[in-house]
Amino acid sequence: MERPAPGEVRMSQAIQPAHANPRGELSAGQLLKWIDATACLAAEKHAGVSCVTASVDDIQFEEMARVGQVITIKAKVTRAFSTSMEISIKVVVQDMFTGIEKLVSVAFSTFVAKPVGEEKIHLKPVTLLTEQDHVEHNLASERRKVRLHHEDTFKNLMKENNKFEDPICDEEEGMVPTSGTSVQSIELVLPPHANHHGNTFGGQIMAWMETVATISASRLCGAHPLLKSVDMFKFRGPSTVGDRLVFNAIVNNTFQTCVEVGVRVEAFDCQEWSEGQGRHINSAFLIYNAVDDKEELVTFPRIKPMSEEDFRRYRGAIARKRIRLGRKYVISHKEEVSLCVHWDISNQGALSNANVEGLKNLAARSGWEVTSAVEKIKIYTLEEHDILSVWVEKHVERPAHVTYHLLSDFTKRPLWDPHYVDSYMVAVKSVILPSVPPSPQYIRSEIICAGFLIHAINSSSCTVSYFNQISASISPYFAGNLGGWSKSIEETAASCIQFLENATEDGSINIF
Repeated sequence: MERPAPGEVRMSQAIQPAHANPRGELSAGQLLKWIDATACLAAEKHAGVSCVTASVDDIQFEEMARVGQVITIKAKVTRAFSTSMEISIKVVVQDMFTGIEKLVSVAFSTFVAKPVGEEKIHLKPVTLLTEQDHVEHNLASERRKVRLHHEDTFKNLMKENNKFEDPICDEEEGMVPTSGTSVQSIELVLPPHANHHGNTFGGQIMAWMETVATISASRLCGAHPLLKSVDMFKFRGPSTVGDRLVFNAIVNNTFQTCVEVGVRVEAFDCQEWSEGQGRHINSAFLIYNAVDDKEELVTFPRIKPMSEEDFRRYRGAIARKRIRLGRKYVISHKEEVSLCVHWDISNQGALSNANVEGLKNLAARSGWEVTSAVEKIKIYTLEEHDILSVWVEKHVERPAHVTYHLLSDFTKRPLWDPHYVDSYMVAVKSVILPSVPPSPQYIRSEIICAGFLIHAINSSSCTVSYFNQISASISPYFAGNLGGWSKSIEETAASCIQFLENATEDGSINIF
């Protein structure tokens, strides 16, 4: 194994049976404890003073680790601000017999330096040695913006969700009331649970939260849930040795093969315990999958909200899912592998047929979920094996055949789409044309599979559905919309509707 980079902290642990869940896999709670400890030590190595966890970005679990394997956690500071630091965390697992390493998780957390007494502290900048250091340093600023605006973004999405009736709230057979998934547990904080600052170790709180959340999810699926990710959350306040921590967990919503469980933590000292008035110190949202005895993903039953609070949590889960989708671009830097094919007259027919077939297959897939609905526009998303696709549905007061004529003329597209500047693209998949070489004036983005499907409602109106299987190069455009901090998709869709409803059949515009 290569030597640690300057400023990097590593922890290696051999996974023992005591660290495992009933499936013989490393307990997610145990891994969260190790991750938090390693990140804290990396922060203190840079700061030179004690540091505490402020927040944790959503942790994605890519691979399971088993008893007998070795976990290695690498943590380093990517960027230092005035008193806080972002820590990047990478977890890999190695099989001792084969030597094969696999990526378990990549995550980011924020730590705050704790000066001694009244001393003020200003953290030194991070030394950037490699190209990847520079990339992560720049992305750290974007991730910080997302964290700072998280609460406002969430509130705006909740307001938006309240404006439309969610179709998956409709009654259907097999729906499960949320009350059946409620779990409460209590823990007494003892000295072994405290960190070197005397407060309850953040990783220990996360581990306890994971335990009650797993029980809640298991009541819904009747199987052993597998933690897929931990949503971004903040530590709202400390707890100390002697405190009683009460954990309340409940399923908020389900999305096909995953379920979101919310956990709230309250701390009580002796007096607060007798008075029944605790301190809210943490909330987090954990997302689970479950597999059957054939190791295939289980589809969760839909949740049936009963009370006003149930509906609030239900809609909150939808908003958080949008934010998670949007954050994917700024959480990590992903290089794009070009899939473009070279076009010439000999393969024109084959390319056209493949494009149409690919678009039809994308539209026919199951699992599309509504994420936004405003007047005549609905936006759906579909996640399959880390591939994100978007479906924008527009209701247009224009006959289907006229709409098709207008949309199929790509020379008219700049009239309604401000993001479209290339009038040479005539397919729903990007191709390479020798006659149109790259230009430094434009940034080219690859289209994997995209296009319009038009369905007539009656003789004078239709629905126009735009589909796009998102590539890495166009994900920044969609990420802002899905995350809730941009409305460019809705604005472009509204402009498209206006164009279609006011254009003559030859494409000229009546109102512009």
